[in-house]
Amino acid sequence: MRANYKVEIASGIFLLLGIAALVWLAMRATDFGQDIGEDTYQVSARFTNIGDLRPRAPVKIGGVTVGLVESISLDPVSFEALVNMQIDARYNEIPNDTGASVLTSGILGDRYIGLEPGGSPDILEHGDELFITQSAMVLEQLVGKYLFNTGGAEEE
Repeated sequence: MRANYKVEIASGIFLLLGIAALVWLAMRATDFGQDIGEDTYQVSARFTNIGDLRPRAPVKIGGVTVGLVESISLDPVSFEALVNMQIDARYNEIPNDTGASVLTSGILGDRYIGLEPGGSPDILEHGDELFITQSAMVLEQLVGKYLFNTGGAEEE
């Protein structure tokens, strides 16, 4: 009976380690555990189409995560998506003429904000807005344009 007890304990530990590994994998795959620190500053940008960008999506410069999308709202006047981003204070010398694009990463099509620094000597500060933006390219719209585009030539 004593040997059976040891097998049950070992099986239980193995099962708990397996569950912990699955939780860790899920956290890494969804970037849920992503943290940029406590000291941040906020910038915003307006886009005509953000695709399926979500809060907590990464904000990257050159592939390096420098911040997170804090919130997304709709401007009731211009009907543009207003994206508020939290940028880590370590990256406090980003030029104020930086451009922002909604980009896709990976096979699953996760969206993120890609920043392209400009050349201005002035830097972004808390509350600034990025005016150079490029909206998401939505696959359904591209396919629709390709399928239904007549090329502009009229047939007789």
